[in-house]
Amino acid sequence: MVSLITSAWGLWYAGYRAYYGFGGTAGMFGTPVSETQWRGINLAGAALLLGIAVLPVAVLPLWNMPRVRPILLGLCWVLAVGFTMHALIDDIQRVLSLAGVLHLDYPLFTTVNRRVADLQDLLFNETWFLIEGVLWGVLGWINLGRSSARRWWIGTAFAAIVVLTCFGLLAGFGVIGKIIIS
Repeated sequence: MVSLITSAWGLWYAGYRAYYGFGGTAGMFGTPVSETQWRGINLAGAALLLGIAVLPVAVLPLWNMPRVRPILLGLCWVLAVGFTMHALIDDIQRVLSLAGVLHLDYPLFTTVNRRVADLQDLLFNETWFLIEGVLWGVLGWINLGRSSARRWWIGTAFAAIVVLTCFGLLAGFGVIGKIIIS
């Protein structure tokens, strides 16, 4: 059941990104510098999210394979940590932006309604990432069964989320350099 919910949640957000990728404009918080670039970024995001959305259901038969199980648990761990820390970093930055403490740049936009962008990200985009991270964590947790590794698995995930969130915030405030994966 958690696999289906995780897939449905992923499909919903992939559809949202596809909407912008195919030229949708409702809910836009500014004017992109390049409509083509904006659409391309959203189509690429939609394709990636679609792949992530089908994963929980596609791997269901593999959970019973002892050699594959650790790989799936690792995948759940990475996605739970990655999605959750992404949401926390962006949520904290958006709250600080709304409070006037942090100025966020929008290099892909010529005009931006910063308040609308912050609220949309807080209430919509990052909420999706947080819930998706929790769902992947629950998926891994359930598939650990009654294993004694449960405590280690969840403990390392929490530790990684804290450490990576701290690094992300330090980068966001310009204290350390940013790592950009392209």
